[in-house]
Amino acid sequence: MERRTIGAGALGVGAVGLGCMPMSWAYNGSRQRGDASLRTVHRALDLGSTLLDTADMYGPFTNELLLGRVLKERRADAFVSTKVGLLVGEQHIVANGRPGYVKRACDASLRRLQTDVIDLYQLHRADPEVPVEETWGAMAELVRAGKVRALGLCAVGARGGRRSGTGMHDTTLRQLQRVQQVFPVAAVEAELSVWSSQALRALLPWCAARGVGFLAAMPLGNGFLTGTLTPGEGFERDDVRARHPRFTAEMMAANQPIVAGLRRIARRHGERVTPAQVALAWVLAQGRHVIALPGTKQERWAVENAAAAEVRLTEEDLTEVSRLPAAQGSWD
Repeated sequence: MERRTIGAGALGVGAVGLGCMPMSWAYNGSRQRGDASLRTVHRALDLGSTLLDTADMYGPFTNELLLGRVLKERRADAFVSTKVGLLVGEQHIVANGRPGYVKRACDASLRRLQTDVIDLYQLHRADPEVPVEETWGAMAELVRAGKVRALGLCAVGARGGRRSGTGMHDTTLRQLQRVQQVFPVAAVEAELSVWSSQALRALLPWCAARGVGFLAAMPLGNGFLTGTLTPGEGFERDDVRARHPRFTAEMMAANQPIVAGLRRIARRHGERVTPAQVALAWVLAQGRHVIALPGTKQERWAVENAAAAEVRLTEEDLTEVSRLPAAQGSWD
């Protein structure tokens, strides 16, 4: 697979990584199978999808434990990204950016992952009660201690910025400017897909100008852009899409023209090319510093996603994507 680099340290990874969250968290809990997920991770590594993206809150903790079973055998084949800063309660999630907690959480993640070093340690969310510089400083100490190789920041979600009347990523950009003064940012992770392209306006250019890697989360629109979801079929209660305004039966039906457009482009590239691969190829076409992070727990989708790195969209394709209708329904 094509290799891309993250940050000034030029950390090399496959252009398409593997988002591991669905194996333990947020999607179709009844379909989560440990052995099947292990096969998926192994297959992804075989295909060059070396960046494995997880977090201590996924499960919580079970996602890191699952990856640890793979890393125990194949640490040299993988680039491990995990996150810190969010604690999961029974009915809520809270931020914790206290320096002492960050250091303890890193040690716990290292144990669960069965590794001596985390390649990319990301701040999942800044703690409003702790200056972000203090949290980032603690993370920088972990780099100096040899427990972490590079640091990353996850973008604040859509809700906060839009409701305050500011740009979607203004809060994240301010945080980046602050932490960059403490220790270099190697990567930023944020949503980017054909139907959620807001990161192109300011966040992606910020990263490109500074040699910072961009990890494109949800590049398949939570599965919608694959064209495999049927409007009205419903989701399990623990599935995040059951509460997402874009996944009501009405909105899924209204957004079908987006999938139809991806399918038209896919046909031009051959019978075996899928809408999902076109969606991922579009993400990769946004810059050499962009790594796509589609999440899956199924081996067949990991294989399909990895193959998207070989799809090269033409200028005609990219123009057609830019002219697709905007997605209807949002968190707001």
